[in-house]
Amino acid sequence: GLINPADFIPVAEEIGLISQIGQWVFEESTQQVKRLEECKIDDFQISVNISPLQFTEVPNLHQDWLDHLKSVGLTGKSICGEITEGLLLDATYDVKSELSNFRKGEIQLSLDDFGTGYSSLSYLTKFSIDFIKLDRSFVNNLSPDTNDYALCEAIILMAHKLNIQVIAEGIETELQLNLLKSAGCDYGQGYYFSKPLSNQDFMRYMTGKTCQLVD
Repeated sequence: GLINPADFIPVAEEIGLISQIGQWVFEESTQQVKRLEECKIDDFQISVNISPLQFTEVPNLHQDWLDHLKSVGLTGKSICGEITEGLLLDATYDVKSELSNFRKGEIQLSLDDFGTGYSSLSYLTKFSIDFIKLDRSFVNNLSPDTNDYALCEAIILMAHKLNIQVIAEGIETELQLNLLKSAGCDYGQGYYFSKPLSNQDFMRYMTGKTCQLVD
């Protein structure tokens, strides 16, 4: 059955399977982008989580990704890598170099669950980050004149000053959406827009009709 990623990812990391799973997810994501192109949905980007262990277990991870993208006729712009604050906290020279190489290959990077970890704000100036993802804990109880709204506004303003865009996680109501818009948030995700969908259902959601996928 369905298993929450929070449950199976630590197990996959512990038993040494996370790099293989991560590569499979990446390759499947590139195929999805190709199918979207075939259905005339252009300039579409899919975000792919990258485990910190992938940076240490896979030499030249960025090159593997770029070579695969080239082999299927895509550019780095079609994929965004999602990393955690913990990766930046313990970043070695090799990790810093890999992050820089991802950006050089036009693969954008987002910092997941921002505001809940231990990383210093100074890391945002030391690393090349395109997006920060505002954690759902700030969005859950969002309402006017609350500390959560003030924090959202402050984080969004700070990010924009650093030329970083903000994605809000866990949007479930129109009120949350409107408040985040008023705070200047750039993007949002959550059940307000859609629950997780199959390929065909997603195509229908995007185009208003069923699109035949080519394997």
